[in-house]
Order: sequence, then C-alpha cells, then structure tokens
Amino acid sequence: MTDRTMLLDPGMSLTLRPMRYPHFYEQYRAAIRNTWTVEEVDLASDLPDLERLAPGERHLVNRLVAFFATGDTIVANNLVLNLYRHINAPEARLYLSRQLFEEAVHVQFYLTLLDTYLPDPEDRTQAFAAVENIPSIRDKAEFCFRWIDSIQELTTLRTREERRAFLLNLICFASCIEGLFFYGAFAYVYWLRSRGFLDGLATGTNWVFRDESAHMAFAFSVVDTVRHEEPELFDAELTRQVTAMLEEAVEAETQFARDLCGDGLPGMTVADMHSYLCYVADQRLARLRMPTRFGATNPFSFMALQDVQELTNFFERRPTAYQVAVTGNVTLDEDF
Repeated sequence: MTDRTMLLDPGMSLTLRPMRYPHFYEQYRAAIRNTWTVEEVDLASDLPDLERLAPGERHLVNRLVAFFATGDTIVANNLVLNLYRHINAPEARLYLSRQLFEEAVHVQFYLTLLDTYLPDPEDRTQAFAAVENIPSIRDKAEFCFRWIDSIQELTTLRTREERRAFLLNLICFASCIEGLFFYGAFAYVYWLRSRGFLDGLATGTNWVFRDESAHMAFAFSVVDTVRHEEPELFDAELTRQVTAMLEEAVEAETQFARDLCGDGLPGMTVADMHSYLCYVADQRLARLRMPTRFGATNPFSFMALQDVQELTNFFERRPTAYQVAVTGNVTLDEDF
C-alpha cells in the first residue's frame, strides 16, 4: 500500500509507524489523561438550590437542560457519520474514537442531570423532545442537522469542492456547535455559580468544558494540517462561507438567549449574551486565521475567571482519578 501524502485523501490508512501526524497521537494521549466519570459529580447540593431559584431562573435552567439533553448526541452523530469517515490517518482516528467516548460520558452526565433535576417522567420526556417542540432549541438542532446532511452523500473527498464541503462541516461543528452553542450554555452555568447556585452542575460542566476545548483543538489541528497540505482550499470564498456560518450561529444562539432570559435576569441579559457570543465567534475566526467579524468584548467577568477556577477544581478534586496510565502535563489555553 502506498503512503498517503495528504490527510483528506480517500482510503483507510492503517499504518501507525512511521507516524505521519504525531501531534494527533499526542492529543489522543492527552485526552486519556483527562479521564473523568459521571459518578464523581455530586448533584445532591443542587436540589435545595433549585427550590431557591426565582421563576425566571428556573425557566432558564429548564431550557438549558432541555438543550443539554440531545446536544452531545448530535455532535457524536456527526463524528461517526462524517469525521471518522474522511480523516485518513490512524492516529487521528484514535483521537476521534476517544472523543466519541467522551461524548458518551457527556450524554450520561446530562441524562443523570435530567433524572436529578426533573423527577417527573413526563418532564424528562418533554426535555428530550425539545428539538421538536421548543422553537429556540429546534432552530439550533436544524442548523446542526443541515450541516450533518451537507456531506452525507460524500463517500470520498476527491475534488476541491468535496474537500471544501468537508472543511465547512468540520469548522461548523468545532466553531459553531462545540465552540459557540456549548460555550453559550457554559456561560449560563457559570453565571448561576457566580450567584451561589448549582455547584454540582458547575463541577460537571468544568470537566465537559475541558473535553470540548480539546475537541476544538483537535478539529483546528486538522484544519491547520489541511491548510498546510492544500493551501488552495483556503481562499476568500471559504472565509466568506465560514463568516456567514458563524453569523447564523450567533443569531440562533441569541434567539435561544431571548427564550432563556426574557426581559433580563440579574447579571444576565440578552444584550450581554449577544456580546459574549460575538466575542466568542471572533475568537473562533481568529483561530482559523480569518478576519474577525464583530469586534466585541467579553461582558462577563465570571467567564474571564473561569479558566483559573476550572484548573483549581481539576487539580484539587481527586487528581489521581485523572492521571491514567500515561504521564505528562495538562494545560488549559482555550480562550473564552
């Protein structure tokens, strides 16, 4: 078998030695070190907090867990149906296999969250049906499904147009879904924690956040590799398409904010969330080496401190449970 020279070449490369993309293997090893289980998250303290929430805050929490109910399942579906199929390097597929496991842990965490927060079976059923019944969540889901479907018919990536379509799918899930929809959700969680509510939810979200940051880092590494191998794909038209995609994602997530926040909650308004989303979107464009679009700043001081808080929790809460089988350093450098 001849050695493939480019990451998106069709085929199923099986050879790990010599390793063509050792940085993907190192990301896989780092993911193994970042192991956690749902059983380590204690949600018991959240139950009295739920009783203390004002009606508007409780509405926000209910909408948030309804989004969580299926968000990671959508990401996992795209990983299996599209990403694993076309990224042709065994070391990269090792990482994707690990990511799929992490998505399953997230799904289990959110299932446990719903079982704890929504003891009524009918309420839980409605939460899982949110992608059909709640317009603000349905719109986000339809955005995701449209991009999953955009390359469903591609069996190989042979032409420039096919590879561009794959890049757009990959960038969408990294930048818009994991990198924007989920980051908006994280902001609500940390806003609640900043006000003394739902520490168990925040603890689990800390670890989900670490995973999502790593998933984005891997996807952007794939983009960087393709840019190095096929720079002609990265032209003004791709930049235009990615920018338009992020604009649409910001609008969909802002509609979700209108649903969650209504006329505003203490320290959380639709206007501030919109600014935060624009700020995050610019971060994603900058990472893709594309011009920023919004020029926004982060209005949430509690998010600016989140990386420090997360690292503290990570190393103080049962650190031996995370350093599994391999040695090395764990770093956190993802911008909010």
